[in-house]
Amino acid sequence: MNRNVIITCAITGAGDTTDKSEHVPVTPEQIADSAIEAAKAGATIVHCHVRDPETGKGSRNPDYYEEVVNRIREKDSQVIINLTAGMGGDLVIGPNNDPMDFGEGTDLVGPQERLQHVERIRPEICSLDCGSLNFGDTNEVYVSTPEMLREMTQKVRSLGVRPELEVFDTGNLWFAETMIAEGLLDPPFWIQLCLSIPYGTPMDIGILYAMVNRLPEGTEFTSFGLGAMQMPMVAQSVMLGGHVRVGLEDNLYLEKGVLATNADLVRKAVKIIELMGASIQSPDEARETLNLK
Repeated sequence: MNRNVIITCAITGAGDTTDKSEHVPVTPEQIADSAIEAAKAGATIVHCHVRDPETGKGSRNPDYYEEVVNRIREKDSQVIINLTAGMGGDLVIGPNNDPMDFGEGTDLVGPQERLQHVERIRPEICSLDCGSLNFGDTNEVYVSTPEMLREMTQKVRSLGVRPELEVFDTGNLWFAETMIAEGLLDPPFWIQLCLSIPYGTPMDIGILYAMVNRLPEGTEFTSFGLGAMQMPMVAQSVMLGGHVRVGLEDNLYLEKGVLATNADLVRKAVKIIELMGASIQSPDEARETLNLK
């Protein structure tokens, strides 16, 4: 069991959730305010995507990221900021008779363009998705190839940013291990095990346990589940020696029929962790744990 836990709050994500809850933040100001509220509730790290303020869709615009970070820092100089670098990998395959006729929603760019905002802002952490994935039940595929990932990992390292390695299935973990073996990453390795995202790792504690047992020496890990499994996974991750992630990117509800804010979800996670006899790491403690620059 982990007795000193880092809580990450994933503030908004890029999914089509804005019409499902009024609490999902859209504008840079709303995202920053929600991140600050989550930090006050006990979040050690805030994981931020940005959205187009006009459409509510996920965006890669570095100006939006910069505004979010500046707004957070104006009011909270301590919380650790983790910016996604997962945007720019969306490929919507065309109809079966013409798969190269890529569909609406395709946004596929190279590794350097995916890291424009990271290079400009240099957050303490950014996420790197460690493989490609059939995303949902349609023709959408998320593309993140080994060559792309090696280039992104080396770029992030040169910027002094700690990568959070997003692992969606066992093959992703295998590749993360490969990059570690190749010396592309510096310890401690910050790995996130993502469960119940179609079609990656299913919500199966046996598989999670097997993945935890494969983690390389020098790894700090966190894991999460979607929807109703978010809070059970808080307890499960802590019991396996890991850290936790909650937030509106993964779950909109505090309990059945009750919409949550990010701060609500963080407070509930804090309560679960403390009832288990563990404590919450402060941002400065987490900087030591993860050797952040």
